[in-house]
Amino acid sequence: MKKGLHSLLHKSVISLVIVMAIHSQSYCQLSAGNYFEGGLTVGPMVFMGDLGGHFGRGTSFIKDYNMKATKLSFGAYIAAHPSEVLGFRLAINYGQLDGDDAYITPKGGYEVARHDRNLDFKTNIAEAFFAAEVYPTVIFEDQPTDVTGRLRPYGVIGVGVFHFNPQGSYVDPNNGSTQWVDLRPLHTEGQGFPEYPNSKEYSLTQLNIPMGVGIKYYVNEQINFSLELLYRKTFTDYIDDVSTTYVDPSTFYAHLSPSQAQIADLIYNKSPLRSTDPANYGPGAKRGDPTQKDAYFTLGLKLGIRFGAGREWNNSTRCPLLRF
Repeated sequence: MKKGLHSLLHKSVISLVIVMAIHSQSYCQLSAGNYFEGGLTVGPMVFMGDLGGHFGRGTSFIKDYNMKATKLSFGAYIAAHPSEVLGFRLAINYGQLDGDDAYITPKGGYEVARHDRNLDFKTNIAEAFFAAEVYPTVIFEDQPTDVTGRLRPYGVIGVGVFHFNPQGSYVDPNNGSTQWVDLRPLHTEGQGFPEYPNSKEYSLTQLNIPMGVGIKYYVNEQINFSLELLYRKTFTDYIDDVSTTYVDPSTFYAHLSPSQAQIADLIYNKSPLRSTDPANYGPGAKRGDPTQKDAYFTLGLKLGIRFGAGREWNNSTRCPLLRF
């Protein structure tokens, strides 16, 4: 009996040491870190919505990517990392979005109707968001704080706010000059008009959900570079000022000033088939697709710099090795 208890105690001690070793290693891998990082971002920004796009049906995802709509964006960020596996980022970005039905190359499919619609837009866009970063492969690393030369994939998800102001190209019938005019004040789909009670005026400031993936390379303990694909899901279909149906142009003259009404009449429907095909391009005909909200994404090249800790701090946080 005594021998059996001794054997059981011995096995229990060994099991406890193994569990503590595993727990210690896992804890160190998850808790190692506690630093800040700041940096800059630059890269292309692309709109996904009703205007422009690719062949087939229009979508709000990457299938509808058209290189002609690519613009440049810039940003800055600061992130707090309570551990090597987790970070919390606050970022600001500025760029431009645009869409143009003329970008589409008709191939005889659903894209022909969008091409013949002949609308365009552009907008500057400013955003700020708060997001979590997760580095899943850190849990497999022996020394997570020894980052020099490491390559780490990561995921990002958060919540943000952005501001936009869509403009459309307007050709002055008096002199043929082209200018860009703000679209929201023109109520191009009857937003706010009593004749269209279901068409509400939209806000130029909206929420979004940034989500994406990236891969980060650490040049050394202080400097790193990342390549990050970040998609923004939005809750508006009016980034491009296009969503539902064509309205009766007489409502512009009933509710706007004469000069605004003339601009709205010429800019809300620029299809060359406007007068010859009223079933598809006249009042009540489909102008956009309200079932799919607008979206946009960036492919950012990021330069990050760690601060708030030096080499001595970094070495002091390494997990001790348990030896038996």
